[in-house]
Amino acid sequence: MQSNDARTLLHCVLPTAAAGVVGVAVSAAVAGGKGALGAGFGTVLVLVFMCSGLLVLLRTARTLPHLFQMMGLLLYTTQILLLMVVLTIFRGTSAFNPKCFAFTLLAATLVWIAAQVRSHMKAKVLYVEPDSARTPS
Repeated sequence: MQSNDARTLLHCVLPTAAAGVVGVAVSAAVAGGKGALGAGFGTVLVLVFMCSGLLVLLRTARTLPHLFQMMGLLLYTTQILLLMVVLTIFRGTSAFNPKCFAFTLLAATLVWIAAQVRSHMKAKVLYVEPDSARTPS
């Protein structure tokens, strides 16, 4: 993993984890232990989905740059479908508060997306690789 990739991942994980902690605290205050458990599960789910997706996307960009845009669209579609499957599985659960789970999941996802956009806008990544072997004539 390149240093700018690790920086992007770090700049996305930290705000999302902080939003998750806030979500757990608010859910614990509103719905008790089951709310905190649901919020924690939602945060972990977002972190796992988004981290794995970003790592796959970064690897694709490095190895198959011509497939980057298509892979990004496929990846995000797959993440949404998998998330829908998880939400369907846990729809009627009594193990945790589903509303706290859903709201924290939504908030953590929005924070991740905002942090990823900010990280990409701040990154100074070369899009043209300079040819160091050429000598000027």
